[in-house]
Amino acid sequence: MSKLSTLAETLIGSEIVRLGNEINDRIRQGEKIYNYTIGDFDPAIFPIPKELEQLIIESYQQGYTNYPPGDGLGELRSAVADFIKDWEGIEYTPNEVLIAAGGRPLIYTIFKTIVDAGDKVIYAVPSWNNNHYTHLTNAVHCVIEATPENNFMPLASDIAPHIKGAALICLCTPQNPTGTTLPEAELKKICELVLEENARRGTDEKKLYVMYDQMYWTLTYVNTQHANPISVNPAMKPYTIFVDGMSKAFAATGVRVGWALGPTHVIGKMKALLSHLGAWSPMAEQKAAASYLKQREAIEKYLAHYKKELEERLNTIYNGFIQLKEKGYAVDAIVPQAAIYLTIKLDLAGKKTAGNQLIADQSAVTSYILDKAKLAVVPFYAFGADKQSPWYRLSVGTCKKEEITAMLAGLEAALATLQ
Repeated sequence: MSKLSTLAETLIGSEIVRLGNEINDRIRQGEKIYNYTIGDFDPAIFPIPKELEQLIIESYQQGYTNYPPGDGLGELRSAVADFIKDWEGIEYTPNEVLIAAGGRPLIYTIFKTIVDAGDKVIYAVPSWNNNHYTHLTNAVHCVIEATPENNFMPLASDIAPHIKGAALICLCTPQNPTGTTLPEAELKKICELVLEENARRGTDEKKLYVMYDQMYWTLTYVNTQHANPISVNPAMKPYTIFVDGMSKAFAATGVRVGWALGPTHVIGKMKALLSHLGAWSPMAEQKAAASYLKQREAIEKYLAHYKKELEERLNTIYNGFIQLKEKGYAVDAIVPQAAIYLTIKLDLAGKKTAGNQLIADQSAVTSYILDKAKLAVVPFYAFGADKQSPWYRLSVGTCKKEEITAMLAGLEAALATLQ
């Protein structure tokens, strides 16, 4: 077989998608599995808002099936700007908004707009896909190993030693895969680092930018507050590009309406790149989103119910893991703060099964839990962490409340047989 491009030969496919596909194949074959692997939703459990659904139907009926403008419908860009101002208190003009088919093409265009081959990209692990996008741009990986003591979020002190000469810092909060958030005080320190570094650079030097992925910002629980760089320090506006959208805020992953917010010269170059990719959000969905984002009362009602259901699942499973920990099993969990994810620990490597078979490494742990407890979760190494990290992402987007008790009982039974 002939060789392909260096990129094609070295690119690693999504571990999360691969694992999810394997689980779905087993489910189709009739196996009962609690599939908490993918950051998606079961529409039977978490449907999109009825108002949005009806607006999409009406938009198709009205014939909105042609190409949208390259940067998105003007009315949607205006609606996004108004929505962000109303809900987050930060101001953007429609020209500072770019619409695309979800967050992925926006992240790719941010990387390609800002990062040259050989540039340094700073990101913490575990985190979603930063390692792959850095590879796609042939950039230098500057990886920070985040710790459970800091809820797997990077600290300013972690970033500071690497900031000189960097082109991009990737931050995600609430974070995929951890379901934790970056505290405002820590974000403020990071912003100060960025501003100091950019002030040091000459007028002919590239500036340091922050890609701020806040796709889950509407999904915070209890007293958790979402913070953003512009509210924390308005001087960050020229150096911040937000990634945001409807996918997780409204359980609308398949609707494909995402947006970026940023400086006009950056957004303009991203638009030019997007015009070659063609990764536009569909016209009908854009029309519908433009109308729906103006319906504050409907949005508040939807989010209240949606967040309650997510939080109940996260807390129930969290409490179950803590009870197992208190019984002496080698498991743990971090208190859920946001998003649709629970960070769990399965520290089982080195133990032996009832058949005296050694669970040699974390890959074997994942397989054991899947085979014996029928629990499918994603190891943090799929998010760039160390191969032997005992931490996992558990997603509740497809979780049925009535199955949680049985899932936890099956996990305990699998743990009880280990030596």
